[in-house]
Amino acid sequence: MNPLAQQLNEAIEQENAHVYSMLSGIGKAIYFPKEGILSQSAEAKAKAKKFNATIGIATEGGQPMHLKVIQDTLSSYEPKDIYPYAPPEGKPELRTAWREKMIEENPSLQGKSFGNPIVTNALTHGLSIVADLFADAGDAVIIPNKNWENYELTFGLRRGAEIVEYPLYNEANRFNSAGLRNALLSQKEKGKAIVLLNFPNNPTGYTPGKEEGEEIVAAIRDAAEAGINVVAVTDDAYFGLFFEDSMHESLFGKLADLHPRVLAVKVDGATKEEYVWGFRVGFITYASSSDAILKALEQKTMGIIRATISSGAHPSQTFVLQALKSPDFDAQKQEKFEIMKRRANRVKSLLDSSRYGEVWDYYPFNSGYFMCLKLKTTDAESVRTRLLDEYAIGTIALGETDLRVAFSCIEELHLEELFDTIYKAVLEVSGKA
Repeated sequence: MNPLAQQLNEAIEQENAHVYSMLSGIGKAIYFPKEGILSQSAEAKAKAKKFNATIGIATEGGQPMHLKVIQDTLSSYEPKDIYPYAPPEGKPELRTAWREKMIEENPSLQGKSFGNPIVTNALTHGLSIVADLFADAGDAVIIPNKNWENYELTFGLRRGAEIVEYPLYNEANRFNSAGLRNALLSQKEKGKAIVLLNFPNNPTGYTPGKEEGEEIVAAIRDAAEAGINVVAVTDDAYFGLFFEDSMHESLFGKLADLHPRVLAVKVDGATKEEYVWGFRVGFITYASSSDAILKALEQKTMGIIRATISSGAHPSQTFVLQALKSPDFDAQKQEKFEIMKRRANRVKSLLDSSRYGEVWDYYPFNSGYFMCLKLKTTDAESVRTRLLDEYAIGTIALGETDLRVAFSCIEELHLEELFDTIYKAVLEVSGKA
């Protein structure tokens, strides 16, 4: 094993042996090279005032070389903030700004010990880093039965982890904290579990209430006290889009200092929060009372980034940073939030109007981009294809009965037509039209 990796492992194990045992094989082996090209380039940047012949970019006239046809479209930005490589851990100013934003929006983080967010190539990349660092073949990854299909690819297919599902809702149509607790405790023999908490949930658009959130935290604490090392990951892709009386914070704050056997990891990003899907700017943040562990996990994360994408895109990091610093940012974001909230409320009013008879139920939703219908009289795939082929309407079929509808991308004035047409298609497919 590389001596640098060994040093990081020793630092983690000395501070918290439970966290060390959470690491996967590659998680133990990975490190960030301190004597490679990047570290030597960084040293040269500080000292090579005459000529710096280390970096793999081209310069001209004392600034990064660039094409006028590109710079003309980006003339609001200095070439130095667009063209050079960003550091593997991300643009320092952006990391600081995002951390400040996290604390402002999550008061439960006040006084908690957590690291500086590390920039990822959006949330999927952040989740894949979690998978690489902590998931070995056979490790349990616990998710609800209503989940984002990419979890299976990221943790199951890529890393060989065992996907363990529990029902998202209980009989009262609330979050099934008892199911989560049972799934966790079923891993006592393995002594390790990775839990993914995705709120607002994709595909249902559900966020638990405050009491349910406390139950989730208690379930994870119970597992830790039973001797299970828990990597508790909050997938906060749709953070902030809370339209009703649900939790309005990430559970990351509650999990940050929960138990020595719990490692809290937050994966979030500008992707959906700031409506910049194509920018691919995300973050991964670790919580620990030990600075040594935070520094070691940051080094290992940088090693994964260096070994895969080397670093994230610099222009999009600059764009997001500029937005966060703008005095108009909060007002513009609130304007878009209100549009999304009105769409969600309109969908709920349509579904509660009794106009659609008995052909479907809908799963509770109160946040995010989506909602899910539970069809009663026919299968979801038949309805999906009918809508697509006959009415040029796209929806997502999930399993036998569930049809996901993204109200986020439908103007409010078109929502009635959308659901009327879905209803019509259900009747046609079930032979009741």
